[in-house]
Amino acid sequence: METLRYRYDGRIAPTGTRDHVLVGVVASGNLEVMIEPAALEGAMEIEIVTAARGFGEIWQAVLDDFAARHPLKDVRIWINDVGATPAVVSLRLDQAVETLQEPAA
Repeated sequence: METLRYRYDGRIAPTGTRDHVLVGVVASGNLEVMIEPAALEGAMEIEIVTAARGFGEIWQAVLDDFAARHPLKDVRIWINDVGATPAVVSLRLDQAVETLQEPAA
C-alpha cells in the first residue's frame, strides 16, 4: 500500500448542507471517495491510499485536472484505491463533488 497526500489552494466553498459524502465502493470500480467540509484555511486536501504503487505522477495529473475544474476550499477528500483507472477516479471525484453540493435529504 502507498499513501499519497496533496494540497491545493481553493477558491469556492461547498454550497450543500451535507457533512460528508461517500461514493463508490472498493469492490465496484476499485475506488471509493469520501469528501467532507473541513476548516483548512482555504485549502483542499486529498489523501490517497492505493494498492498500486509507483503511480504518483499519474495521480498528480488526475488531481491537478480535478482541482482546476473544482477549486474547492475547506474540503478534505479521502480516496481508497485498488487499481482504478484515471477515468474512474475522475468520475468518482466528480460524483462526490456533485453530491456534496446537493442539499441534505
